[in-house]
Amino acid sequence: MSEEELHRIGVIKGVCNKQLTQMTAASMLGLTRRHIQRLVNQFRQDGEVGLVSKRRGQASNRRFLPEFREKVFTLVKQKYADFKPTFACEKLAELHGIKLSSETLRQWLITEGLWRVRKRKQKKIYQPRYRRECYGDLVQIDGSHHDWFEGRSAKCCLLVFIDDATSQLMSLRFCESETSYDYMNITREYIDNYGKPIAFYSDKHSVFKVNSPSRKSSKQMTQYGRILYELNIELICANSSQAKGRVERANRTLQDRLIKEMRLAGINTIEEANAWLPEFMADFNRRFACSAYSSQDAHRPAQESAVELDDIFTRQSSRTVSNSLTLQYDKVIYLLDPTDKAKRLVNKRVMIYDYPDGTIALRYCGEELTYSVFDTLRHVQQGEIVSNKRLGAALAFAKESQEERAEEHHRHRNKKAGSRKAQARCINPVFMQDVEFKASLTRD
Repeated sequence: MSEEELHRIGVIKGVCNKQLTQMTAASMLGLTRRHIQRLVNQFRQDGEVGLVSKRRGQASNRRFLPEFREKVFTLVKQKYADFKPTFACEKLAELHGIKLSSETLRQWLITEGLWRVRKRKQKKIYQPRYRRECYGDLVQIDGSHHDWFEGRSAKCCLLVFIDDATSQLMSLRFCESETSYDYMNITREYIDNYGKPIAFYSDKHSVFKVNSPSRKSSKQMTQYGRILYELNIELICANSSQAKGRVERANRTLQDRLIKEMRLAGINTIEEANAWLPEFMADFNRRFACSAYSSQDAHRPAQESAVELDDIFTRQSSRTVSNSLTLQYDKVIYLLDPTDKAKRLVNKRVMIYDYPDGTIALRYCGEELTYSVFDTLRHVQQGEIVSNKRLGAALAFAKESQEERAEEHHRHRNKKAGSRKAQARCINPVFMQDVEFKASLTRD
């Protein structure tokens, strides 16, 4: 007997013993009074068995006939043996006029051994964890790609730094794409404002972690990982987005509130937004930030000087000096001035400092080397691999390059991801050649 029938027995017994009226029993069981009367009559005649459904154990009146089932099996075996149940059902209806639900066909195929049930992947359980106790103990970082300006400007990325202990927005910065140079700039800004936290908590984006299968077992680190190592800041990569849920939920809130705030403020460009973001952060933290469990501030003051920080926040690579006192980096050949010091560097490794502003410095044991540029690469590399998070910026650059090439036949160098502007140091002449060439086109 089912639970419903067991419940009916108790109610009908109450009616037979005159403990309940038929109207009360009808309201309790959701039936009519006449139905209650029929149940009472069956109970008095046959007892509890009289309340059991007479159709239990019998075949359904709407079942398919065995001949129809055999016909479907014959068609499936002959023509649709490798079809999935849903697809096979569609073809049976379209080509043979056989209407059958996909779930019915699936169950038939499973019974006959023609379809194997795939085990559903068990949903992983993520249990919550407590916040960190101290402000500055752990800072979650992430990049959120979104149409932040609602079509008034191109889609871009918002870099978000949020404190785990207080949910306070520490730094926000709009950029075209999520690159190493953008993280260098916002991290430098963070350290200047607050000091050095104990650790940054990020995802497994290629900016933070070497994801190449051939290098996973090696001890290589990314440029951003090297920067944090030199600053004595721990970098922790989360295994899932749920693990860094603080910043993920903040991104969702920002995609709602920040977009509308910029619309009301009339902000339409990345430059305007970056200048206005401190005002928004102050208001956001006043509304949503909470107090840390401990009053201790875990931030450490930066011991490095401004010049040392400039050298740390760079792309650093090493190259071997050839017999002709040359080395190649970023598709450019650099010629060392033939001084006595440079001649002693043949077959030795020289450090290359590639600054975010586009300047290049060559050093050996901390001593800067003078050089000139010999650029022979004037073509665009077609097969360069682009991260999916940089795809929008890469396509935008490709479109711009195609428009330039359609107007003139000169081919430019392929730019890297980071956007750079010349500052005080010795400017990489290759970047200046591109700027001067574009300026000449504008004047003409």
